[in-house]
Amino acid sequence: MSLNAITLSAMSGLQTAQTGLRTVSDNIANIDTPGYVRKILQQSSLATNGVGAGVKVEQITLAVDRFLQSAGIRAASDAGAAGAASALWDQAQGLFGDPSEDTSFFSTLDQVFSAFSVLNDAPTSSAARAGALAQVSELFNQSETISDQLQNLRDQADAQIRSDVERVNQLLEQINSLNAEISRGRIMNSDATGPQNKQLQLIDELSTLMDIKVTPLDQGGYTVRASDGMMLAGEGAASFSYDGSGARGELSVTSPAGRTQLFGARLTSGEIKGYLDLRNEDLPAVSGQLAELVSQTANELNRVHNEYTAVPPANELVGRQTGLDLPTAIGGFSGQTTVAILDGDGVLQRKVDIDFTAGTMSVNGGPASAFTPASFLADLNTSLGGFGSASFTNGQLGIKASTGNGVAVADPDTAPSGKAGQSFASFFGLNDLVRSTGFTQYDTGLKATDPHGFTPGSQITLRITGADGARITDVAVTVPAAPTMADLINSLNATPGGVGLWGAFSLDANGQLAFAPPSGSGTTLTVVQDSTARGPGGPTMTSLFGLDQQTRANRANSYSIRPDILQDPTKLSLAKLDLSVAVGAAAVAKGDVRGADALNRAGQTSVTFDAAGGFGKLTQSISDYAAGLSGQIARKAAAAEAAKETAQAVATEANTRRSSVEGVNLDQELIQLTTYQQAYNAAARMIQATKEMFDVLFNMTN
Repeated sequence: MSLNAITLSAMSGLQTAQTGLRTVSDNIANIDTPGYVRKILQQSSLATNGVGAGVKVEQITLAVDRFLQSAGIRAASDAGAAGAASALWDQAQGLFGDPSEDTSFFSTLDQVFSAFSVLNDAPTSSAARAGALAQVSELFNQSETISDQLQNLRDQADAQIRSDVERVNQLLEQINSLNAEISRGRIMNSDATGPQNKQLQLIDELSTLMDIKVTPLDQGGYTVRASDGMMLAGEGAASFSYDGSGARGELSVTSPAGRTQLFGARLTSGEIKGYLDLRNEDLPAVSGQLAELVSQTANELNRVHNEYTAVPPANELVGRQTGLDLPTAIGGFSGQTTVAILDGDGVLQRKVDIDFTAGTMSVNGGPASAFTPASFLADLNTSLGGFGSASFTNGQLGIKASTGNGVAVADPDTAPSGKAGQSFASFFGLNDLVRSTGFTQYDTGLKATDPHGFTPGSQITLRITGADGARITDVAVTVPAAPTMADLINSLNATPGGVGLWGAFSLDANGQLAFAPPSGSGTTLTVVQDSTARGPGGPTMTSLFGLDQQTRANRANSYSIRPDILQDPTKLSLAKLDLSVAVGAAAVAKGDVRGADALNRAGQTSVTFDAAGGFGKLTQSISDYAAGLSGQIARKAAAAEAAKETAQAVATEANTRRSSVEGVNLDQELIQLTTYQQAYNAAARMIQATKEMFDVLFNMTN
């Protein structure tokens, strides 16, 4: 071997050792840098005509373990989702308060019913009545506050999702652009580990926000794909957008080619998934259950209050908006009720007995005369004579006594009136204790043969969503000209033009219209837009029937005590109307507070709760339903916290194992440092020896 060849061989060793020393130096300098992957110098021997000619640097790579990288990415996504869920569940549970404290929502509910027991000991005490009403007001104030704050949590989730989506777009752009930089470095045989390390850190951050799959490229860098393999970065960067304006928030993705589609079921984990599930599923479920509990509480208080009367009776009873025309509302009633006019001392002035089963009215126990649903209002006014009058305006029935008198409505103990599980007074809400700002009772009493009443040609747009939360389709249904509820249901269930491919609407015995998907499908329905109206200025189909979860959930912040009763607690209806007395005798008495005992027991009366959130249709007491809801919220909050701790533990373990392979080990680097120093010294000595040989030869020739 010539001296020149020896020198070149030594120079290659010197340069390779220098590169190795820089590599080790970079590793040691970044020993505490989170996410840093150590560099590895790949070198090989040089040979010329089969003779060794030194060493060369093949490339500098990163100590990436693809299996551990994949496990770490998945663990980070799961931890991100669990952390988001736990944070919001903790806040949601806190809204209801500690059940062991008197100020918690569930304690307040218990106190509502027990507050009325005080009136048994102080039947004429205005203070005791005011105290009971204050407790009822506190319940509805708390429910309104909790409902609003649950919506605030959804808004908070929306804001966080938008922020995360913005960051995802930035990360995808940066990851994609780094691929080009890494590729150029590899082609030019320069050290590309700097941008590679940066890219890996960006990928790790992205994995906390959404679940991804990464694949290394031959020329360096990575492609990033969604769970189903959809390209997100590597051949251009995809961009995401979020729409939280509807009942369900939706994530969309636009490909580098400009095609936009719903991301839907591709999102299976990550912080965005955690917030999206809470926003779309869990928080609306709690809101729906809260609304159902509060609504049934209000209904039960009203049911009892409608069975009793104030002393003296109110001059006028004005019912709630039923959303129905009077003939349709009256049709279907059975049993009996009595409308009584009394003076200020509770003495009976006139009595109209109504027998819905027989279709007759009688005045003061006299002969019965027939009426029909269409003639009901006129016949009732005739029967009341000069003692009072009845009216029906905008879906509200009102009965007013003549000046100086009052009105009371009650059913006999045998054959009481009934329709859709409610008495005549309760159905129309004539003497409700609690009022609402919208439609809160969905037992309309409508039958398939009743007129639907909605304007023909108007439309309702329904959104069908799959079990995975991804939108399937939107369906615009047109109200038919055909007049009956059966015709309307047929239009809703039409195929095509309706929802028949994904489930069916049906009308139950109480007149509730509801959508049911095929068993096990998990399909849900929401309302996108509703221009229908039942009569001029009447309710939409959505509000009358409570067609979607959001509409029903909104009931929780709509209740308050009737203003006239709140201002004057003596108008609280606690006395029982005596239907057996004749005209001229006292039918109610001061000090009669039997209604207080009934209100006290209302919390233990079995009622039917509609399906809401995770609860199916249930028949149980209000107290039992409240206990079940309280327990469910506590369990889910605890489960979310446990899931977070588990996911974080798995992520920590995955990162530890990954770091043990990919991270910088000081002892290992010191060994490498010593090796490269020795190699450097050996190459330097070889160069020095070659120089000395050159000098000897030069001196010999001179």
